[in-house]
Amino acid sequence: MDMPADIVIHWADFFRQHGADLALGLWTTLHICAVAVSAGILLGFMVEILSRNHILRRRILRVYIEIFRGTPLLVQLYLLYFGGPAFGLSLEADTAGTVGLALYAGAYFAEIFRAGFLSIPAGHLEAAHSLGISPLRILWRIELPQMAGLIVPPSVNQIITLMKDSAVLSIITVTEMTKQSTRIMNESFIIVEPLCLLALSYWLLSSLAGWAGRCLEIRLTRHRSLKK
Repeated sequence: MDMPADIVIHWADFFRQHGADLALGLWTTLHICAVAVSAGILLGFMVEILSRNHILRRRILRVYIEIFRGTPLLVQLYLLYFGGPAFGLSLEADTAGTVGLALYAGAYFAEIFRAGFLSIPAGHLEAAHSLGISPLRILWRIELPQMAGLIVPPSVNQIITLMKDSAVLSIITVTEMTKQSTRIMNESFIIVEPLCLLALSYWLLSSLAGWAGRCLEIRLTRHRSLKK
């Protein structure tokens, strides 16, 4: 009969001692992921736009995509944080983590945007060009609306992957959720509770991102159907 009460007391005591540290780790993870994902989406979009109709620029930007997609995020973070000072680039851990995650994300989002642009029927673009519509207006009124619904699912999957990959930032001393949980385990020798809360936090963030993505996809699909 006393066992449930003991469990409640144990968890209450755990949160009293370490709740603030866990909340700080969660906030750091949310902040870094939000900035890195936003910057990664913008970077990926700009990379794809700049690489269009320009062979040399396309090849240069392709090198960026292949390097960041073909090497582990951990190696990239090591080079940026620990190797940066050798090139005169000294960054704080949080800044290096955010920049590294954004550059990593940008390469993947560039490929997502490329696939989205390729999905647009060539006849639509040819018709727009024949009518003398400007490239910017074609992008805004024809290409983006048609590809938006198609790139949402892979974009959401990439965002979820990036949120989980942010755990790697703990290696360069970024005080995100994994780092805080590891510190609590090392100091208190409590293992199960921090790991359970860590797994639950990532699952909740991933579920929230998935739910938001599904809502956005439904809205875009409905909007496109109404326009037809």
